[in-house]
Amino acid sequence: MSAAPVQDTPASLPVDDGADEDANAEILVTGSRIDRAGFSAPTPTTVVSGADLRLGNRPSIAQVLNDLPQFRASTSPVTNFSGTASGSSPADLRGLGSTRTLTLLNGRRFTGAGDLNTVPQALVQRVEVVTGGASAAWGSGAVGGVVNILLNETLDGLTLGATAGVSSRGDAERYGFEGSFGTSFAGGAGHFMIGAQYLDDKGVLDRDSRRNLGSTTLYTNPTGSAHTYVIARDVNYADASIGGLITSGALAGQTFNSDGTLRPFVFGVRKPNDSVMIGGEGTSLRDETALAAPHERINVYARASFEIGDAKLWIDGSYSRMSAQYPFYAESNRNNITVSRDNPFLPQAVRNQLIAAGQTSFRMGRVFEDYGYRTFGYVRDTIDAAIGIDGSFADGKWRYSAYYGHGELGDDRGYLNQKVATNFANAIDVVANPLGGAPICRIALTDPTTACRPLNIFGEGRADPAAVAYAFSNAAHVKNTTKLDTAGVSLRGDPFSLWAGPVSIAVGAEARWESITSSGLDPLSAARAFSTFNFSNLEGAFNVKEGFGEIAVPLLDQDFSKLEFSAAARYSHYSNTGSVWSWKLGLTDRIFDDLLIRVSRSRDIRSGSLSELFTLRSTTRSTIADPVTQSSYEIITYGGGNSMLDPEIGQTTTIGATYSPSFIPGLNLSVDYFDISIKGAIATLGGQDIVSRCFNGNTALCSQIVRGGPNNRVTEVYATFVNLAEYKTHGLDFEASYALPMETISASMPGTLRFRALATYVPSLTTYDGITKIQYVGDVGEAVPFGTPKWRGSLSVAYNDEAFSADARLRYVGGGVWNHLLDIENNAISARTYLDLGAQVKVAGFTLFGSINNVFDRDPPLTTTGQVHYDQMGRYFTAGAKVNF
Repeated sequence: MSAAPVQDTPASLPVDDGADEDANAEILVTGSRIDRAGFSAPTPTTVVSGADLRLGNRPSIAQVLNDLPQFRASTSPVTNFSGTASGSSPADLRGLGSTRTLTLLNGRRFTGAGDLNTVPQALVQRVEVVTGGASAAWGSGAVGGVVNILLNETLDGLTLGATAGVSSRGDAERYGFEGSFGTSFAGGAGHFMIGAQYLDDKGVLDRDSRRNLGSTTLYTNPTGSAHTYVIARDVNYADASIGGLITSGALAGQTFNSDGTLRPFVFGVRKPNDSVMIGGEGTSLRDETALAAPHERINVYARASFEIGDAKLWIDGSYSRMSAQYPFYAESNRNNITVSRDNPFLPQAVRNQLIAAGQTSFRMGRVFEDYGYRTFGYVRDTIDAAIGIDGSFADGKWRYSAYYGHGELGDDRGYLNQKVATNFANAIDVVANPLGGAPICRIALTDPTTACRPLNIFGEGRADPAAVAYAFSNAAHVKNTTKLDTAGVSLRGDPFSLWAGPVSIAVGAEARWESITSSGLDPLSAARAFSTFNFSNLEGAFNVKEGFGEIAVPLLDQDFSKLEFSAAARYSHYSNTGSVWSWKLGLTDRIFDDLLIRVSRSRDIRSGSLSELFTLRSTTRSTIADPVTQSSYEIITYGGGNSMLDPEIGQTTTIGATYSPSFIPGLNLSVDYFDISIKGAIATLGGQDIVSRCFNGNTALCSQIVRGGPNNRVTEVYATFVNLAEYKTHGLDFEASYALPMETISASMPGTLRFRALATYVPSLTTYDGITKIQYVGDVGEAVPFGTPKWRGSLSVAYNDEAFSADARLRYVGGGVWNHLLDIENNAISARTYLDLGAQVKVAGFTLFGSINNVFDRDPPLTTTGQVHYDQMGRYFTAGAKVNF
């Protein structure tokens, strides 16, 4: 995925990317605002070509980018299977978080940048990735870098295509259709293009279908083990069952059959009185969450342009709709239901045993999978439209651009079949009606008008539907509407020349207005009435007005050296946090046209996003290792926004070189060092991180932890967004590419053989909260918030000619430990190497293609929630066809 070969030769040049478009079309690399031919920006830029976009037949641009070693797949339909952003796919450079990667469409901000599923892939010509701080040139959010999606604005003709995919296990079916059309009009002065894409991804609901992904969790080792914890398979509840498990008294260890009778519960291996066990007949939280979130989406994009003299007027618009509904996890009450022996639903045989034991009540745990399976659903509608003009004057010496855009994202969410806490408590508190002995709610004795209906919780599926409807509700709902208005104007040109050539400048101003509002919040959520998850209103807005300038000054122009200095600065005024400067300095030296040395230093800024500033409350469940009690268990973590967040300040240094030896045509090599330090980094720590940091001496975080119960366990953790003291990382990017025309071997051999290798080495990534510095490199367990492998890389070999192409790719992800801060018996995680194969054939206007990803079906490591570093899907087949008219 050619970085140096494109970026570091003259900025406007022909590139054969193996795509269907004209290989001689000129492209402009946008690593900088300056677009003078011959200018080489000092910041490394990776170009993902049309051919690269096809590797692996990935279903979205974000998942293509996640194959690059510079990216971290922090969120995707597979890694984020059970959250309110489920199914979305943003870009995340360096693992710094998707909010620190600025995503652009044709060089402008757009609604839907947080989910690259919204861009029809058939229209994408290439993607340019600026892998370094770029806030001075492009604005807030570019701390990690910039992803610029560039569309094929010269598209001509009609293309229709279809694709289908399935895993080697016969699941994860995926069906897609796409079409694109482009044409010129008015004698070539005008151009119109439109593209649409439909995808139906069935997802994978059964986590047990893959090795190491079922009910696996961090488990407290039995007494006598040399290590405190173990990551164990098949960890299940030992204090609850679907029919109901009695946990106290003479009948402890008995579970209710589906008909309400009792039998002994089959326990697995566990510590005495532990709430979970290895094996046994129980269920677990992870048995009830999807491996990959199913989703359905449709995207449409259209653009029209018209040239009038030296100006081009353009207008574009897009619409995207993404939706899904799938089981989330079952409601449960674990060892906290108290049952009176006088409950009329209790079988008489059980009541007799209690009477014989002199026992008036017992405690039980119940998983309500039979009629309390929660379901998460959403519909996300995104619209975006923009109008602009690009032109030149003074015989093309000066170029200008101006645009205005407006977009809206409507995120309509529902969370079905949750317990209403008060209603549920009333419904299970059952007594016999004094008038006839029929079961009634106890509350009915004092309130005859109550809507409460008694709920039979003994056995499976035996409850009155009216009681279920009273105790559980489908009402949880909210719709969040995010609006983005953007406007910008810029001027670029070469005002004068010095001894070494023309001085180039770019100046401009930009503004944007962002807001989020909520509607349709259900009254139960507003009253915090649900037992587990309540939606909240989200209200807030801010605006920012900016001015920027950039300059490139050639210092030396000789055969042996072409030295150039560049600088950029941006002034940003935020309505909520005030004013802040960002800047960048760079130096490049092209030596004998073969070697380019580049260095840059930048100050980058990022203000809090709408969700970071204004989210009222979010809820997640996770398993933590408690260093106080030396045990592991499930907790609830409550997150939220913080309107008092300060902008974070990043300092980025890059030093690198590219080498394209003239004596080996087609060979390009590059290496770049990066060092990123973020002061006041905006982050929300995970539940485990907060508990660990409190134990290690950060007493301020201890106030966010709630403990209770007989063992003083952690029950809740509050994790709002905060400004951390410091976040630092550094490493090296490597790239090598070689294009070998086969005719150089034999004049009769057609086509070209291409080799590309990319790798990223990260020796350090640390966070510092003012008390504790934690190193995250080498921590590759999925529950580690900033965990990063030391090495990631890919090697691809591709052959293509006019009729046939084939490719093979190796993807490497380094290993490490699950979490170096925890004493885990099986902490080590080995590296993974994946092989992908693909081919396509063109016959009479038709193109047939197919691919196999993860050919050898490499298993992921033991995974408790969802892995971001390693392939979880396994071997996957894709096939498709398209036709051009």
